[in-house]
Amino acid sequence: MNIKYPIESVHTLSVDEIITALETDAQKGISSSEAETRTASFGANIYAVQKQKPIWLMLLLQFKSPIVYLLIFAAAVTVYFQNYIEAIAIGVVIFVNALIGFFMELQARSSMNALKEMDIILSKVIRDGITLHIPSEKITIGDLIVVEAGDIIPGDAHLIEANQLQCDESSLTGESLPSEKNIEKLPKETAMGDQLNMLFKGTAVMNGNGKAVITGIAGNTQLGTITSLVASHKETTTPLEKKIAALSMKLIRITLIMTSVFAVTGFIQGKHWALILETSIALAVAAFPEGLPIVSTVALAYGMLLMAKRNAIVKKLSAVETLGSTNVILTDKTGTLTENKIYVDSFSFPEENIKVTIEKNVLKYEKGNIEKSKNNFEKIILIGALCNNAASKQDDGKKKLLGDPIEIALLYLADASGTTANALKDTHERISEMPFNSDTKVMGTLHKSKNGNFVAAKGSVEHLLEKCRRIIFDETLKELGDDDRKKIIAESEKMAADGLRVLAFAYKEENDTEKEDFLNNLIYAGMIGFLDPPRLDIKDAILSCRRAGIKIVMITGDHPMTALNIAKKVGLADDADQHVITGNDMPDMNSVSDDWKQKILATTVFARTTPKQKLEIVEIFQKAGNIVAMTGDGVNDAPALKKADIGIAMGLRGTQVAKETASIVLKDDSFTSIAKAVSHGREIFQNIQKFVVYLVSCNLSEIFIVTALGFIAPAVTLLPLQILFLNMVTDVFPALALGLGKGDKTVMDRPPRDPKNLIVSNKDWIAIGLYALAITLACMVAVIFCKEFLLVDDKTANNVAFITLAFAQLFHVFNMASAQSKLLVNEITKNKFIWLAILLCAGLVTIVFAVPQMRTALGLQVLGTDIWLVSITAGLIPLLLVQLFKIFFKKNIIIF
Repeated sequence: MNIKYPIESVHTLSVDEIITALETDAQKGISSSEAETRTASFGANIYAVQKQKPIWLMLLLQFKSPIVYLLIFAAAVTVYFQNYIEAIAIGVVIFVNALIGFFMELQARSSMNALKEMDIILSKVIRDGITLHIPSEKITIGDLIVVEAGDIIPGDAHLIEANQLQCDESSLTGESLPSEKNIEKLPKETAMGDQLNMLFKGTAVMNGNGKAVITGIAGNTQLGTITSLVASHKETTTPLEKKIAALSMKLIRITLIMTSVFAVTGFIQGKHWALILETSIALAVAAFPEGLPIVSTVALAYGMLLMAKRNAIVKKLSAVETLGSTNVILTDKTGTLTENKIYVDSFSFPEENIKVTIEKNVLKYEKGNIEKSKNNFEKIILIGALCNNAASKQDDGKKKLLGDPIEIALLYLADASGTTANALKDTHERISEMPFNSDTKVMGTLHKSKNGNFVAAKGSVEHLLEKCRRIIFDETLKELGDDDRKKIIAESEKMAADGLRVLAFAYKEENDTEKEDFLNNLIYAGMIGFLDPPRLDIKDAILSCRRAGIKIVMITGDHPMTALNIAKKVGLADDADQHVITGNDMPDMNSVSDDWKQKILATTVFARTTPKQKLEIVEIFQKAGNIVAMTGDGVNDAPALKKADIGIAMGLRGTQVAKETASIVLKDDSFTSIAKAVSHGREIFQNIQKFVVYLVSCNLSEIFIVTALGFIAPAVTLLPLQILFLNMVTDVFPALALGLGKGDKTVMDRPPRDPKNLIVSNKDWIAIGLYALAITLACMVAVIFCKEFLLVDDKTANNVAFITLAFAQLFHVFNMASAQSKLLVNEITKNKFIWLAILLCAGLVTIVFAVPQMRTALGLQVLGTDIWLVSITAGLIPLLLVQLFKIFFKKNIIIF
């Protein structure tokens, strides 16, 4: 290998010069072994991205928070009072708390990295003459890549073949119009935006197809150069994080009010300033739920990982929150509501219709044989094989076809008809191609054979007929009249009404055909009806979404009768429903009336729509106040995917552009996975609500208890270190267990959540206040009982408050069951993490009392069995009160 890399002014080289310079082959590419050698020499195709925080920095940042600064101040105060043991204990607690946050964040990072590994972009490359799909980071210098509409370019490349190729380079050049590509070499001074013979990494193919040789990877690309100039990337704050921050500020305000009231009252009562200061610090420690931000992150990351295992890769954290609010899903038909396994079902010739099946690679006719249309049949077989970009490769010794499902079905048809697609292609050299796009809805190819030029074309019936002048009746050619057109269209609608996808086929044989404009004056040959069976397993998923208050709308470019037939079979439309809006029916959105807007909002099936109309439909639903999820797979779906509140791309058949634009990528393309994703998104947010309510109610109870004891029994009040220990024990682990729960089964039986609502609503604040009062009541009952009836001293009473609060908060986790769940069997009692958290926390409380040094540091002492019994029994009071309320009033205090 004698390659000079990087190559300067690549755009000045011709096709032959670039192939020679990079020692590659225009047909076979480089060999697999050569690719490995070049990767070892030039590195992987990964440019420098923002590095993750080093482990040491992640640990150090755990100490960067107001609560840590407050604890350090508390430790300084204890040192001032010469209470060195408590100062050391506070230091240990700060470090342990930092370790817990560190390991939780590390786990969240691991989950996010696992998600990234699932979201791999594949590129089509030719090596050893075989077309392969490989991860883009494995592309190397000299690789021969094949690109088509919807692809993301994996590296800078020099074109060697271009067919109507257009690329969106706006991300690099700022030019909004697609760049028309060709293979002509250019002057050295040509600006990047005018280098029409080059493809650039990260740009998108909008139309056409072509082949190119990779000339730059990783940092040696235009995108890599720009990326290296970016010194840092500011992390964005998700809506959930903003809501949690707002919640924390509300708690701080409550604490400041309580602290001020206590301090003013204390000074009026003549209490010692040291006692006031220590109690104020205790209130401040009690106010802030230390575990809230990190538990939220872990819960989201864990939930996203579970969703990925259920075929939905979530690329944006904010999408999880939005999923719970989605009330409209705009879905494609092919592959999402159908199996995307295309079979040839029937032929429609000008003089006869034939139903067929293919069994063991043999074409069989249901009734008789073709009698009047043998030449039409042969022409359709030839057109289907030539006007086709599907390719084959060997996979474990077996032939595997790659490409569009309809084109694969046409190759199987050619093989089953007694010939082979490869044999037909060998005798018809392709000269030019007019790729299919959403505007023309026709694909055409120009070929050279021993008999002259041959044009093959296929596409939608209406659009292809516009390009036809004649019609063939077996051996006879006739002018294509209006009656013929009407008859053909009527037959296609009849086939579509039976649920078939219908394509028309046409051809032309002329020696003087122009290479740039050959799709005209065609000869109509016939139609094929393809069967794409509906996914009958999605009926339950659609019913579940409807029950959850979600409207399902089909938007497809297919025939209206085909779309309606599928919609009825999967339960999207009723049997009596005949209403379909087509793209031709829709008015100009700039002057659309209110009546038309209402008609669009009430429609379930849209057919023959353009990408622009998809975008307009999304906007109409959004302006009506809906939260819209949109599915898509093509490059032209990208604007609608971006505009929707949640863009959902198809992982199997989706283009790279669609996957890059979307918030969620489905690995199996099934609507069932969409419904599961919505359900799981609701579960995740419900779990977040539960542990937020749990944490806030626990912290608010600590504020109430410290304030109450500060007034009536200052010597008994909880110490800052005791509160911090309880927060670490009864907050973090049970809250984390709530965040990892599966959620209740009724999550899809309720309407979507309003995204404007805060995590904790006013109604929830009432519930939190009642929970906190119940826990406060339990502590006060225990303390008063022990002082009045067991005649304990102030220090013992303080320990009673400590134990009672610890167990009251642990038992309180069972109050987080949803309103619709059963008393003993619910999502909380079935959550194994809850039981593990309770056992762990109870064990830690016991250890604290058992170890003399820890007992001394926390201001605790050995207690009798009667004290433990009273404290634990009193700790059950909040749980009993809430459950009794639930039994007698048939509902829970809090509604999730």
